[in-house]
Amino acid sequence: MNNRKMRAFMSTLLLATALTAGTARAAESAAPATATTASAARPWMDTSLSADARADLLLREMTVDEKKLLVFGYFGSPFKERNYVPPAGIRMGSAGYVPGIDRLGIPAQWQTDAGVGVATQRDSSEPMRERTSLPAGIATVATWNPALARQGGAMIGKEARLSGFNIMLAGGINLVREPRNGRNFEYGTEDPLLAGIMVGAQISGIQSNNIISTIKHYALNAQETGRFVLSANIDEAGARVSDLLAFEIAMERSNPGSVMCAYNRYNGDYACENDFLLNKVLKGDWGYKGYVMSDWGAVHSTAKAANNGLDQESGYIFDKEMFFGADLLGKALADGSVPMARLDDMNRRILRALFAHGVMDNPVTVDDHKIDYEAHAKITRADAEEGIVLLKNQGDLLPLAAGAKKIAVIGGHADKGVMSGGGSSTVFGRGGNPVPGTGPKNFPGPIVYHANPPLAAIQARAGGDVAFDAGTDPATAAKLAAGSDLAIVFVNQWTGEAMDFALTLPDNQDALVAAVAKVNKRTIVVVQSGGPVFMPWLKDVGAVLAAWYPGTAGGEAIARVLYGEVDASGRLPVTFPASLDQLPRPKLDGEGLPDGTKFDVAYMEGAAVGYKWFDQKGLKPLFPFGYGLSYTDFSYSGLKAEVGSDGTLTLSGSVTNKGARTGKAVPQLYIGPVGGGWEAPKRLAGWQKLELAPGASSRFSVPVDARLLATFDVSKKEWVVKPGRYKVWLGASAVDLPVTTEVTLKGGSFSAVKGK
Repeated sequence: MNNRKMRAFMSTLLLATALTAGTARAAESAAPATATTASAARPWMDTSLSADARADLLLREMTVDEKKLLVFGYFGSPFKERNYVPPAGIRMGSAGYVPGIDRLGIPAQWQTDAGVGVATQRDSSEPMRERTSLPAGIATVATWNPALARQGGAMIGKEARLSGFNIMLAGGINLVREPRNGRNFEYGTEDPLLAGIMVGAQISGIQSNNIISTIKHYALNAQETGRFVLSANIDEAGARVSDLLAFEIAMERSNPGSVMCAYNRYNGDYACENDFLLNKVLKGDWGYKGYVMSDWGAVHSTAKAANNGLDQESGYIFDKEMFFGADLLGKALADGSVPMARLDDMNRRILRALFAHGVMDNPVTVDDHKIDYEAHAKITRADAEEGIVLLKNQGDLLPLAAGAKKIAVIGGHADKGVMSGGGSSTVFGRGGNPVPGTGPKNFPGPIVYHANPPLAAIQARAGGDVAFDAGTDPATAAKLAAGSDLAIVFVNQWTGEAMDFALTLPDNQDALVAAVAKVNKRTIVVVQSGGPVFMPWLKDVGAVLAAWYPGTAGGEAIARVLYGEVDASGRLPVTFPASLDQLPRPKLDGEGLPDGTKFDVAYMEGAAVGYKWFDQKGLKPLFPFGYGLSYTDFSYSGLKAEVGSDGTLTLSGSVTNKGARTGKAVPQLYIGPVGGGWEAPKRLAGWQKLELAPGASSRFSVPVDARLLATFDVSKKEWVVKPGRYKVWLGASAVDLPVTTEVTLKGGSFSAVKGK
């Protein structure tokens, strides 16, 4: 296969958004809602000009002092521990603030955390800002539905705009290399294709509101232990086909206005002053035109950071010094260690993003009274419903039939609400926190629940005797369960930023489930967690749902799945290991070291992340990647692999609903070279999510991104597809792949540098 044909693969880029029951939307930059007429004094406000031209016009009018302003941002809330009082003009309780320049019509940048909704920082002296929360990022990815991800992104982006924010610190895409990572709930998956498509869709939705979304945390921010000091060490070829590919795919689909560089070091250098990551890959090979902002506290220098690609220091008070503040930056400009041309480039990139995404032409104001919470609740509920994964359903215990039954609902504060993840992304839902005072008193706590209790939703459907027990005493809970027709046990594992967590349930909850299951075989377990957990009681219970952190309408969503008002259609975006010794690093690197001690994490598995590692080592997980049961049964057939005249490989197949209920199938396609040569036997090549009536069949096809067929040649900066036979699989998960075929590829190579 020659270079021209291989580039044709690239023109198809990913699954086109035909991945869902609708058509996927192309990556977009938010267009101004209304055209503006430029005055002679402000020609950069002419909306008929390109974002590049407008940025250049405005940059010419800026003084050096004004250029210093845009590259330095403040934390948007008081910080009592450091006696920090933020500047005037902030949105209280926000993540960050960059002052505007009235003389030139440059608006302030009001920044909010972000990934699941408009968050409020805890040190605010004002009341918590109550907003709609999407389910955790891992739940959204578990929908395998890009249309839902985009819809959810558009919703939280709208609430951000109406709350007065024009920068949303969303788009967490770090691959789940470490299942104990406390921030996995913000990210979502171990596969770069699934990550890129789903997170790209969310970013596109956010930016449809004429605001900027970031993508973060660039790169290899895979654990919280030692996150400020560790060096994530990985070979370039392995990174290019895993973590970096996830970023690349998402950015192609969404064009985020900003990239947030991570806390950690990457192969020795801090990510926010890493020439390879920022200059060579991001701005060089990928041709990125937006700007790089730092994570809050991730800057360690002035000249090195600026020259190696950082464009904006964000959230000052967390950095040790004002590295991009006027004084230090002024000294660096004066002594030539930061060239004026570099400062111009930093400003040009920021200005271009403000123009390209409609921020300049559509100023934000605080209009939160216009938020339609009822409509937004339906959006977040739909997301939660499709993200819930049915892991076990022995004897078709689920769905439950409405009507009189004696039901025991046990544990998890299910009488009060549903759990959310901790840290900077925490959204305070309407009605406040119904379970106050739990978890750490300081960041990333306290634990926040959303006031949408599953118990009330179950009671509304049961029509019978529904009793609740807090689950604090296994014996008491077992007594209630023994006298009930069935028991629904809610177990929670809270995870949060700045901490990593064991995969075992805390607070004696395993013993709780075991005690209930011993006296009632019709026990259903609903797990609220930020990622995989061990389940020593799995064989003894009748059904298990992974509900993740289901957002502000989570109680209703759980009940609707339990009662079959919607199909159980979520699929696992991560592998659930059976034990720690199955992981590449059974012992968490950095655990037990004194704070501030630098250490290395060697990602020797390279691109063999998650299911690829399990494939490579022949390991049997607790639950595999892509797994999830339905309330109906599907069969797969008709697999074809065809190479078009332009060299594009297209995979197609059929899925049939063999059951008596309407359900949603997620047929998954995998591919791998016969005889090996990749990091693992196979890679995810594509999927679709399809709703099918009983007895109905549907045919689907997926064009394969050429990079998923290739290895990376570091010396030539090329993607290389080896000639030969490739096996293709079709099925329901990474291990349930009953239909196979083969295809022969001629091979070839194409440049990794955009436009080359």
